[in-house]
Amino acid sequence: MKFPSEFLEPARRERRDFQEEPVFAEGGPALRPNYLLHAVLFASTFLTTTLAGAFYAGVDPLEDVRLLVRGLPFSISLMAILTAHEMGHYFASRRFGVMATLPYFIPVPPFFFPSIGTFGAFIKMVPPIGSRSAILNIGLAGPAVGFVFAVLAAVVGLGHSTMAAETGVHGLKLGGSLIFAVLTRIVLGPVPEGMDVLLHPMAFAGWLGFFVTALNLIPIGQMDGGHIVYAVVGEKRHRAVSLGLVPVLAVMGLFFWPGWLFWAVLASFLGVAHPPVRNPHIPLYADDRWKAFGALVLLVLTFIPVPFTVL
Repeated sequence: MKFPSEFLEPARRERRDFQEEPVFAEGGPALRPNYLLHAVLFASTFLTTTLAGAFYAGVDPLEDVRLLVRGLPFSISLMAILTAHEMGHYFASRRFGVMATLPYFIPVPPFFFPSIGTFGAFIKMVPPIGSRSAILNIGLAGPAVGFVFAVLAAVVGLGHSTMAAETGVHGLKLGGSLIFAVLTRIVLGPVPEGMDVLLHPMAFAGWLGFFVTALNLIPIGQMDGGHIVYAVVGEKRHRAVSLGLVPVLAVMGLFFWPGWLFWAVLASFLGVAHPPVRNPHIPLYADDRWKAFGALVLLVLTFIPVPFTVL
């Protein structure tokens, strides 16, 4: 996959920090590729998301394994979005001379409700990263590329979705982001009063892709949004923003969606600090602040105060 050129500067300056595999950090070995582990985790997650997709399609593949094929539209779409997100980070990291692993996918057997068969994926990077511009571009690359794939899945899936008086996706009433509402209007037209859109599995995967984009862009700690805020405002202000958002998430958990309480606890547990970059004195490039503004626009477009309720 060719990475967009606007994310590559100032790659040449930082290329001298790059070392070919096996990769070593200061003080000892850091990253050694384990391709078998990556492959096993990817295959396991593909299986669990396919199982989840089959259950959402209203069939039980445990009774007839041939019914697994009904889960493929969901799993292929979701895995493509997650893979695009993480590989965006990966290629940006490599271009900026930052040591990074391939994605680690997290499979979850979909035998509890609600489950999508995965807790997502992540890559490991070896700090310190060279500059604030590098951390901004690496942080933005994942959500930006994943967002594009989510749009594609949503558009194709909405084209195969239907309208009915029923509500929800298999017991879930989904909240709407601005981007999903706009795409629904474009693809399906106005939704008549009293009707609801029954999402095709691909459209549901696209909805999840937008949700994942918003979660990652929350400007806290070492989330993608945290990387971007750190790059723009520096270490001290980043810490203040992160600390301030923890009670905000807690309040949102009390008044909007209980899941925000979980995120507040998780952020507190993981910490709100951000590791320093190697060369903090190197200023951002002229277009970096526009990229940071673009990240804010992505967050506004994809954020959902109440992602879903159980019917």
